[in-house]
Amino acid sequence: MTARRLEQVVRENCTETLNFPSEGVLFRDFTDLFANGPAFAETVDLMCSVIEEKGGIDLVAGIEARGFLLCAALGYRLGAGVLPIRKAGKLPSPTVTQSYSLEYGEATIEIREGMVHPGSRILLVDDVLATGGTMVAAATLLRGLGAEIVDSWVLLEIAALGGATFLREHGVPFNAAWRA
Repeated sequence: MTARRLEQVVRENCTETLNFPSEGVLFRDFTDLFANGPAFAETVDLMCSVIEEKGGIDLVAGIEARGFLLCAALGYRLGAGVLPIRKAGKLPSPTVTQSYSLEYGEATIEIREGMVHPGSRILLVDDVLATGGTMVAAATLLRGLGAEIVDSWVLLEIAALGGATFLREHGVPFNAAWRA
């Protein structure tokens, strides 16, 4: 029942815009969900009811930028620290970085050095999973520092792009509130 209700709340609070940011793209925007206090609280509570079954979480790591919104709320609700995973060049040194390939080039993500300790139990979150490259890069970065990825969550998985399969191939546990 939890999974169905979670999907319902997320779907009902998502705005779809065809042909944005380019022709042929259906953009799904969760600004309505974040702005609707009761719906956002219910989403966080429903996600946490599943996450709490996995045991204690030390840090909730959110991928820039909309992942930060989920990260902060989940961290608060779980009593865990919050770790922003930023695009390169957004944090002062020293940082730890991870580069990865995109369909149109390369990108790099980073965190502040010293924020993750060996054995840290981490929940990784973002708003949407497309191809999975950024989330796998984040998991690789965190694991390289000795952390354990306990789980990862997104509001929406775009199933046709194969991101969930890519995550599984890299041993990253995965959940989505809504699969479209």
